[in-house]
Amino acid sequence: MLAFMTHDPSSYGTSFGFKPVAEAERQGLVNQVFATVAERYDLMNDLMSGGLHRLWKADMIAWLNPPRTGSRPYKLLDVAGGTGDVALRFARASEGASAATATICDISPEMLAVGRRRVEAAKLGHRIDCVDGNAEGLPFPDGTFDAYTIAFGIRNVTHIEQALREAYRVLKPGGRFLCLEFSTVEVPMLDRLYDFHSFEVIPRLGALTAGAAQPYEYLVESIRNFPNQATFATMIGGAGFERVSYRNLTGGVAAMHSGWKI
Repeated sequence: MLAFMTHDPSSYGTSFGFKPVAEAERQGLVNQVFATVAERYDLMNDLMSGGLHRLWKADMIAWLNPPRTGSRPYKLLDVAGGTGDVALRFARASEGASAATATICDISPEMLAVGRRRVEAAKLGHRIDCVDGNAEGLPFPDGTFDAYTIAFGIRNVTHIEQALREAYRVLKPGGRFLCLEFSTVEVPMLDRLYDFHSFEVIPRLGALTAGAAQPYEYLVESIRNFPNQATFATMIGGAGFERVSYRNLTGGVAAMHSGWKI
């Protein structure tokens, strides 16, 4: 069995994948990764998930259950959603709800540029806007949004607890938090196959298809450093959310976490 241990970055402040780094350096390193992969982000997720991310995102929107009809305002904030995949799915699912809108917020200009192009191509600019912003300090007033989603982005945040507090702050009372993230495999044998795919296959595929293995190595390592399902659920509750729950997807390869601001 392949054994990959998470590294303790306590003497450095944090880590970039398995590499301990100073906190002040980490965001810049993460930004470089996404600047590199922005134009191939869907391909990256296909490599990371075997194409399953598309089904998982569909499950996320189904669990969110946005309004399908009516004229009541409903505002979604999709954080770290630069390429627009989740926001576009939301807009299509709520097509009959005339006042259902989405805001994409991402710290990466390169990712947002892709998202803006896709929103324009879908002719959904009247329902989706794109905003530069950091998950740890969102540029929105308190109580602005009905829902907050983040898909495959929370593990790239340096201070996850701060990002969760910001999510709570910008939600209205009764608002919903939903996070889709790679997680801890809980099925025997599948964990070994997943480790082999992650550490042996994905970087090689990244080098062949995207011309660079290093960004994919970081992304795989960041998954292993991310808290397991129960630990992350506790962190969500610690930010103030109630009725916290999670669902495993594909044996825990990914998980969806939900919480409510009550």
